[in-house]
Amino acid sequence: MRHHSDLTGILVLDKDLGMSSMRAVEIARRRAGRAKAGHAGTLDPLATGVLVVAFGRATKAIDLLMATEKRYETDVDLSAFTATDDREGERREIAVTTPPTREAVERALGGFLGEIMQKPPAFSAVHVGGKRAYALARNDAPPDLPPRRVVVHEIALLRYEWPIATVAIRSGKGFYVRSLARDLGLALGTGGHCATLRRTAVGPFTLKAARSLAELPEHIDESCVIPLETALGAMGALTSRVPPTPTPPASPPDAPGHPRGS
Repeated sequence: MRHHSDLTGILVLDKDLGMSSMRAVEIARRRAGRAKAGHAGTLDPLATGVLVVAFGRATKAIDLLMATEKRYETDVDLSAFTATDDREGERREIAVTTPPTREAVERALGGFLGEIMQKPPAFSAVHVGGKRAYALARNDAPPDLPPRRVVVHEIALLRYEWPIATVAIRSGKGFYVRSLARDLGLALGTGGHCATLRRTAVGPFTLKAARSLAELPEHIDESCVIPLETALGAMGALTSRVPPTPTPPASPPDAPGHPRGS
């Protein structure tokens, strides 16, 4: 019988609200007999949803897992900006005389479809001069991070009742939903920050396969994980059926999601 310390496979967690990704992984690792562990993409403490944890030899596939597409649902509060681009930061209320219509919100979201340039949040894990951006921001020295190229495969407005716009996104690696919330507000002339954020899928691993820490046993064994070969097979199958990214319509230089000039 295999010892827990030799456990290899993929665990799909539904991360709890308020818990860091590293804390969630550490709890899972302890229950797995201190097996080697890592995760495929951080979720902020105020975000919930799919956190893919790799054990044992599966940790060698983390780069492949992180390169897969992600799916999110977020409630964007258009009434205020915050320093953190989520509800953790202090609100900066924006006076909006006439709230945008649903059609206006949908039109603005369309500007973020396809390959875009996106500026990461000041409170993020991006490295700046050997330090994390969030560490600088917490010391009242928020860095001015350069925009990076990211891909949005799908984006849709699910519900809208001022000031909350519920948005679904399917994106590639490196995309920040908090940046989308901020930039949507800038495009609409309103505020914009994530009031809620839930990751619904990482590649082929969805909420349907996810379990919270409370639902998992105290001793995580092979019955709790997806075998590495099965996981890699599912990732290959997903890649083969992903449609090409839609090409967004031509936009003026200062359209939302597109930097001015070259």
